[in-house]
Amino acid sequence: MIDVMAIVGPTASGKTALSIELAKKFNGEIINGDSMQIYRGMSIGTAKVKPEEMNGVPHHLLDIKDPAEPFSVAEYQQLVRSKIKEISSAGKLPIIVGGTGLYIQAVLFDYRFSESQVSGELRDSLNAELEEFGPEHMHKKLAELDPETTIHPNNTRRVIRALEIQLGSEEQVDRSLALEPMYNELIVGIDMPRPLLYERIDRRVDCMMEEGLLEEVEVLHKRGLREAQSIKAIGYKEIYEYFDHKMELGPAKKLLKKNSRNYAKRQLTYFRNKLPIYWIDGQRDLRENIEEIHRIMQENDRGRRIRLIGEQKQDQGK
Repeated sequence: MIDVMAIVGPTASGKTALSIELAKKFNGEIINGDSMQIYRGMSIGTAKVKPEEMNGVPHHLLDIKDPAEPFSVAEYQQLVRSKIKEISSAGKLPIIVGGTGLYIQAVLFDYRFSESQVSGELRDSLNAELEEFGPEHMHKKLAELDPETTIHPNNTRRVIRALEIQLGSEEQVDRSLALEPMYNELIVGIDMPRPLLYERIDRRVDCMMEEGLLEEVEVLHKRGLREAQSIKAIGYKEIYEYFDHKMELGPAKKLLKKNSRNYAKRQLTYFRNKLPIYWIDGQRDLRENIEEIHRIMQENDRGRRIRLIGEQKQDQGK
């Protein structure tokens, strides 16, 4: 019996549509697994599910924070594990849906924090930022604080440690992750050829602009939220450049597409290296994928599934 399901995949891969149909079929409720969709007033740029798309399926942990508030992996872990217990107690299937691999990993596996970190510690925030924005972004952030740094941009461990020191953290992270599962989970990943994925990402950005991304970011810009964690998100930082008169709208939109494609690559790398995922073909008909997931749930053979994942990774490496 599956305790928790997670639907993961890169941005624009079709997680929302699949998760809603799965929730309807298996009496499930959806828990947000995206680090930026927790913020109110940030719906278009984060591709947040629209109320009319929910199709009556309950969604949790959307719009729970103001964009000015910080948020950590430790806080997310607590909230989601509590929500999983609540949904399971009601006899329903918790389904975590999103693209923030670190957050989902911290919930589903034995990812531990010291007491001093539960309220939101620095290293976790920096690692989440690294996952989303990449090594170059983090090194640039360090160089702004310490222009004389000699640390190579690719030495992310030292970059993160140097940022901790520069930002004045005295706390040490105490976490243990040995991929020891907390639940009998099934993690489903959506994959598709890169050219198709990139085409979908570009179309999504075009749709975001048509739906009012410019106006959404302008509201945040007028609030003066430049230093907020939320504004570093892809879709917001690029448009901020436009409102700061540092970039024309056309180049800002082009940069948004490029950054979104790069983020999708980092997401896939993280998922494949950090999580035991059963991959499905995002090009296939939705009903076919649901039938396949149903079959895997019925088999509920963890050893076979993990072995299958290992074989998939070997195939990807060839």
